[in-house]
Amino acid sequence: MPTHHSSQPVHGLVVMSGVPGGGGGPSFEKPAGSLHQPGQPGLPGGGGLPGQPYPPAGSPMPQGGTYELSGWWRRVGAALIDGIIISVPVIPIVFIVAAIFGISFSGDDTSDAGVFAGIASFLVLGVVYLVAVLLYAPYFMSKWNGATPGKRATGIRVVRADGQPMTFGFAALREVAVKWLLFGVVGSSVTIGIAQLLDYLWPLWDSENRSLHDLIVNTRVVRG
Repeated sequence: MPTHHSSQPVHGLVVMSGVPGGGGGPSFEKPAGSLHQPGQPGLPGGGGLPGQPYPPAGSPMPQGGTYELSGWWRRVGAALIDGIIISVPVIPIVFIVAAIFGISFSGDDTSDAGVFAGIASFLVLGVVYLVAVLLYAPYFMSKWNGATPGKRATGIRVVRADGQPMTFGFAALREVAVKWLLFGVVGSSVTIGIAQLLDYLWPLWDSENRSLHDLIVNTRVVRG
C-alpha cells in the first residue's frame, strides 16, 4: 500500500508526520516560498495556530499552523536581557555580604582576617550567582512555555521538535547540562572558548537557525 504523508507547517518550519523510516515522528524543514501559506489568516501575537491564542504553559506544541524561526539577533538580545536581569540583584547582595563580613571596599585591610573575609564573601556571591544561573532559565521556560523574561521581551521562545511540553527537567537539560556545563564549562576549558563561541554563532549558518545545543536536544527557537 502507498504511504501517505501529511505536512503540517510550523511557523518557519514544516512538520512532516508519517515520514517513512522516521518512526512516525515529526521532522522539520524550511517551507518553500513565503512563511505564510496562501489563504491562511494572520497569526495573532506572532505565534500559535492561526486565529488561536498563545498555547498555555505545559501544553504540547500545536500540530498545524505556522511558527517562524527566530533570527540570530533576537537570540542575542534575549541573552543580554536575561544576563542583566540575573546580574542586577547581585549588586545589593555584594553590599549585604560585605556588611556581614565587615569588608571594606577601600582595600586597606590586609590582615589575615580581612583576606579571609574577602575570600568568604566572594565564595558566597559565587554560590548565589551560580544558583541564580542554574534555576533562572529552567524555571521561567517551564512556567512560560519555553520563554524567559529576555525571550519574552524579544518575542521568541524555545519549542521541542517532538511537540512535547517544555518541562523544568527538559529546560534544565538544555540550559544547564548542555548549554552551560557542556559548552560553557567543559567546552571552554578544553577548547579555550572555541566550543562556546561556535555554539553562539552556529545559528548564523544552520539551515534551521539552531545552536549546537539545539542540535543535541532537538529544539528550535521560534517567534511568538
